[in-house]
Amino acid sequence: MNEKTVLMIEDDVNIVDLVEIHLKDIGLRLDKAYDGLSGLEKALSGDYALIILDLMLPHMDGLEVCRRYKQNDPYTPILMLTAKSEELDKVIGLESGADDYLTKPFGVRELTARVKAILRRIDLEDARNEAAQSGPLLCFDGLTIDRDKHKVIVNGRRVELTAKEFDLLTLFASHPGNTYSRERLLSLIWGDHYEGYEHTVSSHINRLRNKIESDPTKPKFIKTLWGVGYRFDAPGESDE
Repeated sequence: MNEKTVLMIEDDVNIVDLVEIHLKDIGLRLDKAYDGLSGLEKALSGDYALIILDLMLPHMDGLEVCRRYKQNDPYTPILMLTAKSEELDKVIGLESGADDYLTKPFGVRELTARVKAILRRIDLEDARNEAAQSGPLLCFDGLTIDRDKHKVIVNGRRVELTAKEFDLLTLFASHPGNTYSRERLLSLIWGDHYEGYEHTVSSHINRLRNKIESDPTKPKFIKTLWGVGYRFDAPGESDE
């Protein structure tokens, strides 16, 4: 899975350095700009999963950066930072195209949680778009998943899955070959408020294997990559 890059446009070097450390802990790389003009140039020329943008910047303020950037790329999310707390400033920031808003001073844990929530939302939207484009059925070797009807067939026999088991299986099967850590799966399927409960992922995957694998001790679909996470292999994949 490719490492995602976040761009932070912020003139306080100490804040940037602190944020970089914490984003690295959740698997994100940070690119940096310290004024609005160079930040806009970087944003327009790069490929970023998210832009963290300060409101008060030298050379070009954050509102203008946001407006100009969103004219070129309306999809990449922007998290706006500001020392102001007035409601009017928040409204202006959001109307300029920002996707979320965080007032200084802020806790780094809160910033990290906001970043994870934004990226999770984007991932889910991308997954839904991919699912819509590829149709409701996912067909593999003896395994059929009907995403519209929430139905799973294994070797001609319907198996009953819980909602979370179905969500896990659909995520895996929609992205065969992708490796997901337990923390990533927990965030995508359960949400960030379950942070620290990675054992929940393991127990759900064990139950899922018992339902869809011919031999759960030697799974052909959901593989474990020790120390890394889980991957879905797609034997006999078809477009039917």
